[in-house]
Amino acid sequence: MSSTLLPKPQMRGLLGKRLRFHIVGALIVSLGSAVLYKYVVAEPRKRAYADFYKNYDSMKDFEAMREAGVFESVQPKDS
Repeated sequence: MSSTLLPKPQMRGLLGKRLRFHIVGALIVSLGSAVLYKYVVAEPRKRAYADFYKNYDSMKDFEAMREAGVFESVQPKDS
């Protein structure tokens, strides 16, 4: 009939082999996403908060809100 024989298909262990490949791929993608998020989103956000609170005066902000009438329990100084 034919001079060349077709190789036998792999029947045993196919699911395990494919799972191993996809689990490794998923692990690499998830770790890459976590590192990317950390350095693209989290670190600049922490730096922005640190820069904001470096010179932040909470009493000055409180007095400005007090004079604007934001608080019901604290009257402005002018009254």
